[in-house]
Amino acid sequence: MSVALHRKAAPASVTCFVLTISDTRTPETDASGNAIVEMLTTAGHEVAGRAIVHDDPGAVREIVRRQATAVQVIITTGGTGITARDSTYEAIMSAVDKRLDGFGELFRMLSYEAVGSAAMLSRACAGSIAHTAVFSLPGAEQAVRLAMEKLILPEVGHVVRELTR
Repeated sequence: MSVALHRKAAPASVTCFVLTISDTRTPETDASGNAIVEMLTTAGHEVAGRAIVHDDPGAVREIVRRQATAVQVIITTGGTGITARDSTYEAIMSAVDKRLDGFGELFRMLSYEAVGSAAMLSRACAGSIAHTAVFSLPGAEQAVRLAMEKLILPEVGHVVRELTR
């Protein structure tokens, strides 16, 4: 079956959970989380829940695993850099069953066009836990909007369809 037919058979709306990983953000200052929610709802998707958690791999892993039993898609923002406190990549990759390496590769390619060689510092990643897709984005709002517009929103229904086949 062609990609066009897969997309046609994909759900138009999916249920999502948004997780902000930050030691400093609050509901009032979470511009990246707000952007994800706004873009998902504008595209017709349901945001079933949202949370902010400190950059602690155990806490991140626990929330992601719990939410994977309740929603079709989890989108995280924050903690994907290389500072001592950035541990989202390790938490997400230790929780997923299957990696979606192309997501990170494409994100860094698109980021390179926007910010140049600094794109190599991003450890944005994606994968799946059972039938749930997990996308892990940087904390910068510009990066979140890029990933949502160019990668996640065009394919999220297709990804969910493939995970449930």
